[in-house]
Amino acid sequence: MNIRRAVMLMVALGLTALSAAAQDGIASGPGPQALRFTPINPCRVVDTRNPTGPFGGPAIQGGMSRNFPLPQGSCGLPLGATAYSLNVTVVPSGPLGYLTIWPTGQQQPVVSTMNSPDGRVKANAAIVLSGNGGAAVSVYVSDTTNVILDIDGYFTPVNSSNLAFYPLTPCRVVDTRNPTGELGGPSLVAGMERDFALLQSSCNIPATAQAYSLNVTVVPHSALGYLTVWPASRQQPVVSTLNAPTGAVTANAAIVPAGAGGDIAVYPTDDTDLIVDIDGYFAASGMNGLSLYGVTPCRVLDTRGGNGAFSGELTVDVTGSSCAVPSTAQSFVLNATVLPQAPLDYLTLWPDGQQQPLVSTLNASDGVAASNMAIVSTTNGSIDAYTTDLTNLILDISSYFAP
Repeated sequence: MNIRRAVMLMVALGLTALSAAAQDGIASGPGPQALRFTPINPCRVVDTRNPTGPFGGPAIQGGMSRNFPLPQGSCGLPLGATAYSLNVTVVPSGPLGYLTIWPTGQQQPVVSTMNSPDGRVKANAAIVLSGNGGAAVSVYVSDTTNVILDIDGYFTPVNSSNLAFYPLTPCRVVDTRNPTGELGGPSLVAGMERDFALLQSSCNIPATAQAYSLNVTVVPHSALGYLTVWPASRQQPVVSTLNAPTGAVTANAAIVPAGAGGDIAVYPTDDTDLIVDIDGYFAASGMNGLSLYGVTPCRVLDTRGGNGAFSGELTVDVTGSSCAVPSTAQSFVLNATVLPQAPLDYLTLWPDGQQQPLVSTLNASDGVAASNMAIVSTTNGSIDAYTTDLTNLILDISSYFAP
């Protein structure tokens, strides 16, 4: 193993701090540029399990990276896309130390997007800026694995048709563990689609919303192959939102376009309960609409370097960290990682100064390290974190929303 790879692996496993380059908060690409969102029907753009090709096999070998020119795929992406909203899934050949995804043409950042130390199929959402060479993204894996990239939308410079982001106080929209109802029980049945009328919730989602920023959690009754979320009334796409092959409670963020009547559709391969929380939505530009700004990935928090593992509530000053996030930021795009010392029921992130909401960001009920993307709004540059059980917490930032 060469020195650079050894350092990268140490960081991915949480054994050292980020490099100075990843700590300076320098904007990715040519400079901080206001970007807004265009949703698309979820689409599979890369699957290395398929026959050999630019978007297919072979599997990525351990210690190697591979570039994927997304606009040249079959999902109809424009060449002018500046960032992508992706779902990244790994199907490892064995234990996978880490996977990193970043814009092609930039130096590989000393961070990880996900880990699968027990070799299970795992997914994590990611908003990734586009790179050089046909707006490509690069993927590096520490160990041999197949990789799947699904896309639900893209960002471009502000124009008259793309959508602004509007943060909401985190709110629980669906919980099938509750009594039978439109947004409650019964549990999802294996192989059966169920639609949910999100606009009927009490979460103050306007009918103008064209896409939702959601956190989707499954509480499987046994092993769950996969769950797919997509806009209701459209044909079910060949994509997955999350996987829970061990039957553990599992969460993943998802930006989901609104379907007919604002509804979303959900399909599970196996019986499971479902929880859906919302933290914002995308709609036509208007008052209080926000744009996305990319930054070099930077570590905002690592409790192992401070007071250590904690349980209960912790306040994190994001704009006051070394990541140089401007005070204009009103929502942060974070990757949250927990390193629990025992089973962890859940972690919740929310705006500092507000009452803790009845939502969750991620779960690690099996005590294994878990990560999830989270879009967390703020009114004062800080956010709050609550964990039910003793854990270390790492927060990395990749972008933010601001006026």
